[in-house]
This record gives sequence, structure tokens and C-alpha cells, in this order.
Amino acid sequence: MALKCGIVGLPNVGKSTLFNCVSSGKAQSANFPFCTIEPNIGSTIVPDKRLEVLESLCNPKRVVPATVEIVDIAGLVKGASKGEGLGNQFLANIRETDAILHVLRCFDDPNIVHVDGSVDPVRDKEVIDLELQLKDLETVENRIAKVQKQAQTGGDKNAKKLFDLLCRYRDALQQGKSCRTVIPENTEEEQMAKELFLLTNKPVMYVCNVDEASAKTGNIYVEQVREAVKDENAEILVIAAKIESDIAELESYEERQMFLEEMGLEESGVVRLIQSAYSLLNLRTYFTAGADECRAWTINKGDKAPKAAGVIHTDFEKGFIRAEVIKYEDFVSLKSEAACRAAGKLGVEGKEYVVQDGDIMHFLFNV
Repeated sequence: MALKCGIVGLPNVGKSTLFNCVSSGKAQSANFPFCTIEPNIGSTIVPDKRLEVLESLCNPKRVVPATVEIVDIAGLVKGASKGEGLGNQFLANIRETDAILHVLRCFDDPNIVHVDGSVDPVRDKEVIDLELQLKDLETVENRIAKVQKQAQTGGDKNAKKLFDLLCRYRDALQQGKSCRTVIPENTEEEQMAKELFLLTNKPVMYVCNVDEASAKTGNIYVEQVREAVKDENAEILVIAAKIESDIAELESYEERQMFLEEMGLEESGVVRLIQSAYSLLNLRTYFTAGADECRAWTINKGDKAPKAAGVIHTDFEKGFIRAEVIKYEDFVSLKSEAACRAAGKLGVEGKEYVVQDGDIMHFLFNV
């Protein structure tokens, strides 16, 4: 299960600089709008110290961390919902992502032009919100026109439920609210919502790109953003993309740690960004650990054992028999699977077991 996050924002807010920091790709970064036209795609690992500990205990032949796919999407401008600038392409690219990393410029620099002439992250946020909302409103109204007759005749119960959900989305969008503010009433509505692929229903993290002096404490622009999004189901992360770019250029782990210490930071913004994005989507990690391989596997919060097994291979889910589970803390304490088994710390779980973050698992299956 690969997490796919789209980095969005107005032109020249630091999207491509941030992309270069967090991914293995090297996007062009320049001081003019639409420098990014085709979406740049890169990937990066999900930092997890637990995997490092398991590696030290198992001494495996290889280690495979979880990964995140990062998409640097072209800068948006007013009128994108009607195809202005690179709007249509932008909207198509963002629709394919799992979550949105919305970069906001929260720094002053006369040498870097702003597409609207001045720094105002709340205004910038509203520009993109409006364009996405307008596109979603168009989508919702088109769907309403298709299902309304079926819903009103009463012959199709699913059409009636979808119609009701669409009407709630339309009401929210017409009030200038994003679709994520509409909470599905049950699992059936949750599934319907997913199948609509609405842009403003995606989880969002606002990434406040600040200057070096504000990297640790934030600034007045960040506070303005906090106030503006306080009623949204969204996260905020403060990051200095220029500093992160400098850190990314350092070759050794020791050099990077020294740089962070000099800045008064415990860990890089990139690490916090990836971990926060992982959390934003309610994702969890379980491990397989042994002499051949230590590996992190990504699942959704609440997934049961058969579904978790299916992440490794669909046959594991189809022919699931049972799972052997060791808690991470027990494995670290006793230092091996054999010791855990001998101490009675290896549990045998069935199809209803809800996998917990950090579980070390072995699946038995028969196809």
C-alpha cells in the first residue's frame, strides 16, 4: 500500500523546493510561475526507528521500510476550476492523490515574487480552496442531476442515500465550506463518499513554509493560518524548506544531526512531514522480522489480520488461517522470536484480530 501525497499551492511558495527535500527526485525550482508543468513524482521512506531496532536484533540480509510517493503538482491560479492557467491539468493530478500537502508561503523575501504581489497565506489558502470547491460543486451538481429522478421515485434505495449525501455536500460547498466538513453518517456513506473522489474531501495538511529564523517557533503568518483553519479537520506543520534543502545536501547522518542541533531542532521538518502525512491518513505499520528480511508494511487503522496479510500477497488474505503476533516491546525486550515463543509472548490470532501499530506478524495460509 503506497501512500500518495500531492504537494499543492500557488506558484512560488516553495512546493518544488520541498519536493526536492522529501523525495528522491529533483524538481526544477525557479522564481517564476508555472516552473512545474508536468507533475514531478518521487518517493521517500517513512522514517521509523523501530525498524532500525529490529535490524540490529535480527541482522537481516535486507531491510525494507515503508515508502511514500510524493507528487509535485503545478502551481494553481484563480480560475483554475474553469481551466485558467494549468487548472484542468492541476485538478486532474490532484484527484489521483490520497492526501493534500498544501504549501503556504509564510515568509517575506523581496527577491522572490508572489503571484498576487504580497505575502498573505490565508488569502492564498482561500484561492486554492475556492477553486477546488468550485470544481467539486460542478461534480456534485452533475451527479445530483443524474440520480435525482431515481431517488425521488423511491425505487432505488441506494440512489436516495446518494442523493441525500450529495445534497449535503452541495449545501456545504455553496456556503464556502469543503466537503471534508460533511461527516458521513455510516460506513455506507463513507464508501459512497470515497467513490465520488471529491477534491475537498481529501485529508489536508497545511505546510507553512517559513524563513530560517521562524523554523522553530513559527511567526505571525503561521498564527494567521492556525486561526483560519481552526474549524477544519486539518493539520498544520511548520517547515523551513530552504533549510531542509540545505540539510538534504549533507551526505552523512552525523552532519545532518549537527546542523539540526545548531538550529535548535530535534529532527528535520521532512521527517515530521512524512510521519504527519502517514498519521493524517490513519495509516499504521506492522512488521515482519527475520534473518532474511525486516520489513515495514502499511495498513489502515482498524484493519483485521486477513486484510493485513493481503498487503503482502492477495493469496495470504484469500487462504488466511491464522496469524502469529508478537508485540514490538516484547520482541525488543526478549530479543528474538524464539525467546518470545518460549516466554509465552507469541499470540495466535484469528480472522477478527485487529492489527495494532508495531505488531510483528507471521501469517499461516492455505490456497
